[in-house]
Amino acid sequence: MRELAFKTSRFLRHQGQFHVGDRVVTYNQCKGIVVRVDIDESGEFIVVRLDIPYAEFAYDLDELKVIQ
Repeated sequence: MRELAFKTSRFLRHQGQFHVGDRVVTYNQCKGIVVRVDIDESGEFIVVRLDIPYAEFAYDLDELKVIQ
C-alpha cells in the first residue's frame, strides 16, 4: 500500500509538467521534443525525440527540463 501511495503522490507532483510537443533539454544537455508521456509499473516517464536523427529515448521526470 505504501508503494502505491508513493507512486500516486509522485505522479500528482509532476502531473501537467510535460506535454506532447514541449521542447526540453535532458540532463546531459541534449535538446528534443516530447512525443509521449506515459506510466508503467515503475512510474511516469517521458519519451523524447532528440534533435539528432532517429534518436528517441525514455527519461525519468527528474532528467528533463522544459525549454522556455
